[in-house]
Amino acid sequence: MKPVIRIASTMAPLDRTNVDTDQIMPKQFLKRIERSGFGPFTFFDWRKEPDFILNRPEYQHARVLVTGANFGCGSSREHAPWGLQDAGFEAIIAPSFADIFRNNSAKIGLLCVMLEEPIVHRLMRLATDQPETECRIDLEGQTVEAGDIRVRFDIDAFVKHRLLNGLDDIGLTMQHADEIAAFEAKRRPILPTTEPSFA
Repeated sequence: MKPVIRIASTMAPLDRTNVDTDQIMPKQFLKRIERSGFGPFTFFDWRKEPDFILNRPEYQHARVLVTGANFGCGSSREHAPWGLQDAGFEAIIAPSFADIFRNNSAKIGLLCVMLEEPIVHRLMRLATDQPETECRIDLEGQTVEAGDIRVRFDIDAFVKHRLLNGLDDIGLTMQHADEIAAFEAKRRPILPTTEPSFA
């Protein structure tokens, strides 16, 4: 997993609350077993609307999505953060997130930043009125800057650690490789082992 340290990008404003995972990644695209290739299907139904904000050319290269409260609610499908990341987004800023969506995002390196609602609305206005404005997110310093806005955000220390170090679940496990090897060395040969067998 790629470490997340600093993100600098224009912002895409999605001024909708309670955006659920069914809208982010509709059910008909859940048959794929790979984790990649979901980007084109993100917000599939909404993208059929000609005036959908993310269809506008000025937001095609934005890597920061600014949106409303309770983002990622609904089902627990991991495909929603996979699709957002595959579509190019590296961070999502919202007043609140559904817990499962936020946890699934952390596991793949998609940063979820919670800010107070008035600040989020200011960022959305800025992205709407001045789409060229760059948003700078510093995970280490836990700050967001855009235009004349500079705010600090809170993040769970464990989530921050795994993002800064690019640790997915396997990476976290491999931090204990020496302990795992020592444990396996003490096991009786008759018992199963975590060591791969190529016999």
